[in-house]
Amino acid sequence: MPISIQRQFAHHRPTLTRFNNLVLRALRSAAPFFLTLFVVSAAHAQGTMDFSGAQTLMGTFKTFAMYAGAVICLGGLIFAGIRMMSGRFQDAIPGLFGALFGAGVLGWGAGWIGSLTGQSM
Repeated sequence: MPISIQRQFAHHRPTLTRFNNLVLRALRSAAPFFLTLFVVSAAHAQGTMDFSGAQTLMGTFKTFAMYAGAVICLGGLIFAGIRMMSGRFQDAIPGLFGALFGAGVLGWGAGWIGSLTGQSM
């Protein structure tokens, strides 16, 4: 005749409920203290945060935008030049627009990335 676990520990249930209530009451009363401690420690560390890595990363992006714009511009000009030398001027128009797009990436892309970090061109 097996005895169920609930029946076996039924007399311990009031003790567990009182213990759970005690733990919950202690956590509720300690929560404002820990929240204040967290905010104070974050505010104290506010002056010590270092963003020099972000400056370096944005400088890398700016350099990439300059090189990518130059490569796009040069590629478009070479494409258009080859088409013009062969006498197909209508086929050279997309290459000229590609060169214009590359110049835009070179100028505006690097300028926009530099303005995000306050770097001068």
